[in-house]
Amino acid sequence: MNATDANDPTPSSVVVQSRFEVIEDVGGGMYRLNLTGGIPRVIDNNPVTCIDSETAIGYAGIPEFDGIPKPLDSIAATAFFNGKDLLIVVSSLFTDLSARRNPLSSFNTSLIFTFTNTLILEYSPAESIFRLKKIIRNRGFTHTSGSTNSILPFFETILPSFNETARDQPKILTPNIAIDYLLEK
Repeated sequence: MNATDANDPTPSSVVVQSRFEVIEDVGGGMYRLNLTGGIPRVIDNNPVTCIDSETAIGYAGIPEFDGIPKPLDSIAATAFFNGKDLLIVVSSLFTDLSARRNPLSSFNTSLIFTFTNTLILEYSPAESIFRLKKIIRNRGFTHTSGSTNSILPFFETILPSFNETARDQPKILTPNIAIDYLLEK
């Protein structure tokens, strides 16, 4: 699967499961979760689905402590459950680690994509499952380039929504197949 192409549902040869674990019940139907595995990558009118572990979990790193950013194994999520409907929000960062500086003092930062996935699931107490109904997916974009020899030292591109084209809208996706999360106690 192409991590930055949201329309590529090609599964990899690695089998991955998506798992949300409740870390804390903060009250009022709100929960803190931990996501491992990833999130289903749903494409409109395409029955092929894979688990997107690259962009759904993403990267993190502080140069002084971690060196270059590294892929995470899991990421925090937040949920609201009213007994019937479950809403989960997961936000992550993906980078292609392509930052470069040329000998002529020009530079480019890595391409950095921000992802927010909102999953809407419906609970079936008889089956003890949560069925995925919709995913609201938004991808933002940040990139900086420049040169110390230029009048303008750098250019920043910041797009809060960049799913298909610059400044577009978040995608509202409906799975073509049943995607169920089993409730384990």
